[in-house]
Amino acid sequence: MGEQNQTWVSEIVLLGFQNLHNFKVPLFSLFLLIYILTVLENVLIIGLVAFSRNLHSPMYFFLQQLALTDLLEATDIVPTLLQTVMHDGTTLSLIGCIMQYYFFSTAEAFECLLLAVMAYDRYVAICIPLRYTSIMSHRVCTKLVVIPWTLGFGISVITVKLIGTLQFCDQNTINHFFCDVFPLVELSCSDTFPLQIEAFFLSVPIIVFPIVVIIVSYMCIAHAILKIVSHTGRQKAFSTCSSHLAVVSMFYGALTAIYEVPSQRQSQTISKVLSLLYTVVIPLVNPLIYSLRNKDLNIALKNLKVN
Repeated sequence: MGEQNQTWVSEIVLLGFQNLHNFKVPLFSLFLLIYILTVLENVLIIGLVAFSRNLHSPMYFFLQQLALTDLLEATDIVPTLLQTVMHDGTTLSLIGCIMQYYFFSTAEAFECLLLAVMAYDRYVAICIPLRYTSIMSHRVCTKLVVIPWTLGFGISVITVKLIGTLQFCDQNTINHFFCDVFPLVELSCSDTFPLQIEAFFLSVPIIVFPIVVIIVSYMCIAHAILKIVSHTGRQKAFSTCSSHLAVVSMFYGALTAIYEVPSQRQSQTISKVLSLLYTVVIPLVNPLIYSLRNKDLNIALKNLKVN
């Protein structure tokens, strides 16, 4: 009898940022500008790596994949964010909400694995330079990208399938600007324990394993750099890793702050600001970090301007 009186949810209302009436236009303009710059920067890197001969190396191939991931994530999240800013919230179908989370989680899972691959690439380049070309062959690099993409899409399918089994009744309002897994779980009126167990076990190959690879790689890299006699040689070796270290620090710092810290300890505002950093700012900043001190990218860009 109770089940007959329940209203099953078919739409999800995202509240976004409330009570910002006087800042609607400035915020909308800011986020739109950030999105445009993000698209331009990442498309530029994808194009430069594809068409510049001096960028046809494993490091830039992986950078191209990172740019593709950032582009996918920004395109998945920012349009919904813009709608919530202008209309004090927006409405998505339940299927549309779950699909948004699917593409978001796929991009994030792939980036976790890709950052580990990039750390391994730097390890081989600095610690085993004489065998770099043979170890990081085109075939190996392709596998090191295809496998993370496959894992990202596959694991996200499992998560989305479990979300699809949840029942959503009566409540359909999420105090967020995009469809993330925790708000959806909190909204459900059915048992979410299987989804929580799945998330825990899948965090091992997607989060724990990449972090271990990154830490071990950089411990070996640091040991190798300390053995370099000349100051110039040390500086050159470290400069090839500094950009990646900055990206890893931002990415995993935001990841930990959002998903590892219990939501009860965070206000909704802080949670949204951290999510903005994670989903909007990082895709904008990543290309800048890799481009500012990279001579090869700057040369390729200058050649593009000349041509």
